[in-house]
Amino acid sequence: MNKVILIGRSESGKTTLTQALKGEKIHYDKTQSVEREGFIIDTPGEYIQTRNFGGALAVYAYESDIVGLLLSATEPYSLFSPNITSMANRLVIGIITGIDQKNANPERAERWLRLAGCEIIFKVSAVTGEGIEELRNFLTTFDTKKFYKENRKKMFNL
Repeated sequence: MNKVILIGRSESGKTTLTQALKGEKIHYDKTQSVEREGFIIDTPGEYIQTRNFGGALAVYAYESDIVGLLLSATEPYSLFSPNITSMANRLVIGIITGIDQKNANPERAERWLRLAGCEIIFKVSAVTGEGIEELRNFLTTFDTKKFYKENRKKMFNL
């Protein structure tokens, strides 16, 4: 299975998604530090929200095969700059969480993630389970070695 790092602001659903992907019962748990949960690296939201911690995300991203940018479907704005995925030397996917919530706007979140540079986007709900199996299957079966071999020149400006 590919190792994925989950990056998103506080309360975007990173830890809840981690629980859902692992098949655990969903319960509130505030991530206080970077946590490795098998194939998942769960990061505190403060790392993306605080400029001084941004470098730590880059370092932890090197330990992953895939970078997952999380954006809640209820977000009023996005923290991810346009084309930020070009800064990564890993495959970056978008993950929209909370699609089951009453005030969810997954279409807006998808536009923001596409603007950030995500070409592969998953819409999930840890509460209803929608999209969780699709994301888990992707993380299990996606051939990152083949992807990096085919896209090496593009990703590394060679």
